[in-house]
Amino acid sequence: MGYWQRLGREYLTGKGVTGDLTDVLERIKPMTMTESAALFAEEFGLVGTPEELAAEMNGIMETHYRADILLKPGVAEYLAALRADGVRLCVASATAPDLVAACLERLGVLDHFEFLLSCEEVGAGKDKPDVYLAAADRLGAQPGEAAVYEDALYAAQTAKEAGFYTVGVYDPSGEAHWDEMTALADEIITDW
Repeated sequence: MGYWQRLGREYLTGKGVTGDLTDVLERIKPMTMTESAALFAEEFGLVGTPEELAAEMNGIMETHYRADILLKPGVAEYLAALRADGVRLCVASATAPDLVAACLERLGVLDHFEFLLSCEEVGAGKDKPDVYLAAADRLGAQPGEAAVYEDALYAAQTAKEAGFYTVGVYDPSGEAHWDEMTALADEIITDW
């Protein structure tokens, strides 16, 4: 999450945008990459289509996904235990599937997941339940038969409102909203 939290600032700074970016960076949190790029173009006069700007941002994240991002301690063992128990797993992410695949393959856990699905593919960010519903459908499950693990409060709220069993995952990026996450989630994980 730290890399994602810094992406907007990293990208805009690289484009020469300076000043207080707090408001616009808060507004992009529930958006897809393309929606974020469109907002950046509108707010800061960046040249290029939203798709072109999103591709540039994905390029920054690709570097991080291929080289820097690590698993939280214990996650590999947790995933292996779920699979050993016959649990079917997928990734429903705001991140492009090729980036997720590259990262999970590098970390040795890609084979635990049946498929990867992105918000871009379904055309809506995690402020709408589309990606969760599409993932459940592909797994042959109804929302009440599936668990969604989330570290972002707004995404956990979306999943919960759509009827999913919701697992709140602690991440330092969500520290300010952890009490709300704890109250919302059916279960929480602070240490894998």
